[in-house]
Amino acid sequence: MAYAGIFALLGLVLLGAIAGFGVSPLALPFAGGFMLVGPILLTGYFEIARLEQQQARPRLGDAIAAFARVPAGLWLVALACAFLFLIWITDAGILYSFTIGGRYPAFGSNGVSVPEDGLLLFTLWGSLMGSVLAYLIFAVSAFAVPLIYERRAGAVQGMQISVQTVVGNFGVCLAWGIVLGTVIVVSVLLLPLLLVSLPVMSYASFALYRRAFPPESPATASAGGVETG
Repeated sequence: MAYAGIFALLGLVLLGAIAGFGVSPLALPFAGGFMLVGPILLTGYFEIARLEQQQARPRLGDAIAAFARVPAGLWLVALACAFLFLIWITDAGILYSFTIGGRYPAFGSNGVSVPEDGLLLFTLWGSLMGSVLAYLIFAVSAFAVPLIYERRAGAVQGMQISVQTVVGNFGVCLAWGIVLGTVIVVSVLLLPLLLVSLPVMSYASFALYRRAFPPESPATASAGGVETG
């Protein structure tokens, strides 16, 4: 929870800045954008899980220090996530200017100059664009991040295997992606929830990875399917 608190604090600062600049509808795209950069944050929880398995007592510093020990390929995935996040925020800003424009001063307020249909269009199209980008990054990183972290695959191979696994198990992965995305976005908008939901959903994602790629099996041998029984 302390590790999640770092990102909750950053989220609080961002949401405060969004409200201060009078563009509060952009809070939803920023919350959704967390799903684009979130996969790399799992590294800290992987380290905590590793220490727990060794019956050691993990500390906050261990989760943070884990980033210094990750394979170089994981930073390639992180750059891809960051690039997609920049695309998403840029597109959201352009959409905001066309559908709403001007200032929208407070969360939960329609203001006096912003038509309700403009806010509805922004939310509808913004959610559609965000969901497409979120699915792309989910397909690329869902299994690539743990595979690379455990040094079972390189960056390119890990992303390829991740996409094959997501596409090959489309129904299971789509359902999990929707659950994961909904919980995280709501938690970012209601930041205290992130302290609990981020670690819980991180370990749940790792459990799905373990189902797809058991420790005793080579990664490539499991790329074709996820056991659901």
